[in-house]
Amino acid sequence: MVCVKHVPDATDIRFDPITLNLIREGVPSIVNPFCLNALEEAIRLKEKHGGTITAVSMGSLQAQEGLREALTMGVDRAVMVSDREMAGADTLATSHAMISAGSTPRAVSVSLTNMVEKHCQSFVG
Repeated sequence: MVCVKHVPDATDIRFDPITLNLIREGVPSIVNPFCLNALEEAIRLKEKHGGTITAVSMGSLQAQEGLREALTMGVDRAVMVSDREMAGADTLATSHAMISAGSTPRAVSVSLTNMVEKHCQSFVG
């Protein structure tokens, strides 16, 4: 399973002054470059050892573009988690939702995520 984070293009980042949430409306988004690295590594592992790759993303519906990109790279399955109730979710809530949506924990052998951010980590189950 690979977590795919769709992030605002860094050239136009703004925050709501009241909620302090990121304002995404009207801001172009891209797949986090570090997530692309994780996707590439997952594809290499699949080519070497077999198996299937599930890409999971959470956010607004524009994050579907990142999953489409993952599918064109060679991912077998894409899962999108989107619910207004999750808007502004912290990293713990986001990671729980994405892991739950991607598969049951026992079915995931390897999870590749963005290693640069403190809240993301890879694990072998």
